[in-house]
Formats: sequence, C-alpha cells, structure tokens
Amino acid sequence: MNEGIVLTKIDYRGIAEVTLNRPERNNAYNGEMISELIKSFTSLYKNNDVRIVLIRGLGKHFQGGADLEWLKEIGKLNEQENIEVSRNTASAIKGLTEFPKPTIAMIHGGCFGGGTGIAAAADIVIASEDAIFSIAEAKWGVMAGIIIPHLNVSIGVRNVRRYALTCERFDATEAKNIGLVHQICKTGELDNAVKPIIESLLMSAPKALELTKKRALIESGLLLTDDKFEELVIEHSKKRMTEEATEGLNSFLEKRTASWYTK
Repeated sequence: MNEGIVLTKIDYRGIAEVTLNRPERNNAYNGEMISELIKSFTSLYKNNDVRIVLIRGLGKHFQGGADLEWLKEIGKLNEQENIEVSRNTASAIKGLTEFPKPTIAMIHGGCFGGGTGIAAAADIVIASEDAIFSIAEAKWGVMAGIIIPHLNVSIGVRNVRRYALTCERFDATEAKNIGLVHQICKTGELDNAVKPIIESLLMSAPKALELTKKRALIESGLLLTDDKFEELVIEHSKKRMTEEATEGLNSFLEKRTASWYTK
C-alpha cells in the first residue's frame, strides 16, 4: 500500500482496493485527492492482473463531498484555472465510469455530493445501515452538473429533480429504493457483505465482463462525447465563480443561513 491521500493495494487474486484517506476532513475531495484518484485508476487500468476494484473511505465517513474551503479558494482563481479544476473532476468521474473492470463502492457514514457521484459511477454499491446521502451542491451556491448524467441513469431524473434541488439527506433504505444502492448490510459488515459479490465476479470471464460493461455504458448514454464532456466542465467551472457561489460557500464556512433564504 502506498502512503498518501488515496491508498491503493492489490491482493494475489487481483482484487484492488482504492481507499480515500483524508479522514480528518471526512474524505472531502480537493485538488490533491482528485489528482491521486486519477493516478490510482490509471495505474490499475494498466495492470492486467487487476480483476475487481473496491472503493472505500477511511474513518467515520465514505466521502464528504467537496472540501468547501478549497472550493471557495478555487473560485477566486482565473477562468482557465477554474476550468482545469472542473476538467480534472470530470475526468476522475469519467475514468471511474469507463474503467473496464468491475467496480464496487462500499459506503458507510456520510456520502455527500461527489460521493454520490462515485456511487452512481460505480458498477455495484453496498451501503451499511448507517450510511447517509445527499446531493447538496445547490445549497452552497454551486452545482452538481458533472455527476448529473450518472445520477440520472442510476436513480432516474425524477429523483434527481427532488434530491438535487431540495438538497435533503436520505438514508440507506431510500438510497436502495431509488436505485443508488444495490444492497444494505449491518453497520460494520461491509467486508463480509462484499465477499459473495467478489466470488460471483471472479467466476465470470474477465473479457466478457469488460464487453458487457462497455455495451451497458454505450446503451445508457454514459460514454460521453467530447462536446458533452466539455459542456459539463465549462458549466461546472463558471457556476463556481459566481457571486451566488461565493455567498453560499461563505454561509457554510461562517455557519449562517445564506442570504437567499427568507423565513
């Protein structure tokens, strides 16, 4: 296992584990984490021995969404720098979506914002009973555009239009009901719950799995064209540079209600 903000290891059967390692910040993503995720999946892509990838978070939570303090600082950068940040973010989700081997997200605790994007981009999702989800970007004046295509496919546009607009939290049972989660297990039992799924995947032929996954992505529309990818990147970066985003992120950091709320 390498040391760093993203940990990667592979066992003798080709089961890789990618672990988000920023527990002191609830595994909230920043530029470094995005970069390390891209590096990790690039290295796993090149490794022919890899059969399955497990994605998990260290500490109390799976993934706390974006680091809002980092987002606030990014929003002060120039337009091109903001575009590059959004392009890297979109590339990380694209890389996970199109990764040719089966991917399994193992979710406990909080799974917010970009964490729900990881869940939607993964092939299989197991959540423990303590898992809590939200798509809360709009609450802070930014938007979840990069992961909307994946959420639309996984939970349906009607559910996206509820949860990405209200930004309310929902539990593991609701996540399973709407299709974000495949299976719920008892808290602390994720490792046991994933074992039979791993065995089933290992019994299937690797190339057959790769072709099946690719065809599913093609038919779902999740293999984005270059134009669509760029559209998502530009939209995402521009919203982060608005006065509304500045106010929303400040309201979070200052622990107050945003100016647009009226009782």
